[in-house]
Amino acid sequence: MAIIIAGIVIFVGYMVIHPRVPVISVVGAYLPHFSYDGAGVLVTQVNIVVRSRNDNMKAHARFSNFNIELFFDGNRIAVLSTATPYEVKKNSSVDFNYEYTSDPIPLNPVQMNHVDESLKKDEVSFELKGGVRAQWRVGVLGSVKFLCHLNCQLQFHASNGSYIKRRCSSRSK
Repeated sequence: MAIIIAGIVIFVGYMVIHPRVPVISVVGAYLPHFSYDGAGVLVTQVNIVVRSRNDNMKAHARFSNFNIELFFDGNRIAVLSTATPYEVKKNSSVDFNYEYTSDPIPLNPVQMNHVDESLKKDEVSFELKGGVRAQWRVGVLGSVKFLCHLNCQLQFHASNGSYIKRRCSSRSK
């Protein structure tokens, strides 16, 4: 009998709260600097805006362990992270603007060819991988924890640095 009552309470709580998984996504980016010299050394600067969104109407979300890595042709060039956990209020979002300038990156001959091809196509690609832990708590029902993962490509026009907008979100497809 107790199991049936607990099941009904959980079902009713779910129907009232309509929980939604918190989401992180890239909402904007810019490539202000991408230079490559004949010696095979690359220097780049990239700006990325990452949004943490909580679509729950009845629960605040807490995000922690935010750690996303930026790769160029297999080389990790940046780690985007937050030092402390943060909260996103009900039905709200928080944006983080990351600006990163790389140290000189020596490229091997294969990577140099890849950069040459990218510049000819006027499309430069980076990979963004990582995620964040999210948790929301609702009164006596307790808390629910999620892992939000990003694994996507960011593409830019090398000529003007503009971001070629594509889906880059932890939300399920």
